[in-house]
Amino acid sequence: MRINADFGQRAIVARSDELWVSSPAAGVDRLMLDRIGEEKARATSIVRYASGSSFARHMHPQGEEFLVLEGVFSDEHRDYPGGSYVRNPPGTGHSPHSEPGCRLLVKLRQFDAGDLTPIVIDTGDGQGWQSDHDVSGDRRPLYRYGSEIVTMRRARAGSRLSLTAGQGGLEWLVVSGAVQFEGTDYPAESWFRFPDGDAIVMNVLEDCVIWEKSGHLP
Repeated sequence: MRINADFGQRAIVARSDELWVSSPAAGVDRLMLDRIGEEKARATSIVRYASGSSFARHMHPQGEEFLVLEGVFSDEHRDYPGGSYVRNPPGTGHSPHSEPGCRLLVKLRQFDAGDLTPIVIDTGDGQGWQSDHDVSGDRRPLYRYGSEIVTMRRARAGSRLSLTAGQGGLEWLVVSGAVQFEGTDYPAESWFRFPDGDAIVMNVLEDCVIWEKSGHLP
């Protein structure tokens, strides 16, 4: 299976109520954003857990990264409420479930083999935000390894986000609010991937928070 598998091309997936695909676990569905492989794949997805659903225990030989968008995601280690940013490095495993139900952005098999630092950050605690003088709004750094940089970005309605994707590209997920890009409006949970050198100008339609990763595309 190959979905948006050419990382030299721009890819956009708007929030959808129709494109969900069932996983092997009852009550767990996926909106596939990019993917190379079948069930064991290099994948970026939005995953939703119905209330009371669970997934069998499994390992992450090449790591797992996720951001909880709403609800509460849990495993045997802890509960992760909305806004939790988590990195489970290569070789870790867990038994995920959700009692109230949840939605989360998940990236699988995308870690550098030497990136072994576990990370759990509550991005909703209001800490760590700083003014971004290069791009309109504020940013909150979350993690950096080599050329890979992960950041939360927020901007006010009526402002404009203008930048160029650097080496290794740029990936955005609109966590909340809404933006307009090239004449099309995109609500929360819309996803963008821009290759190296791509020019980006987005109008902010509603106060928004964006999850951003750069310098990581192969």
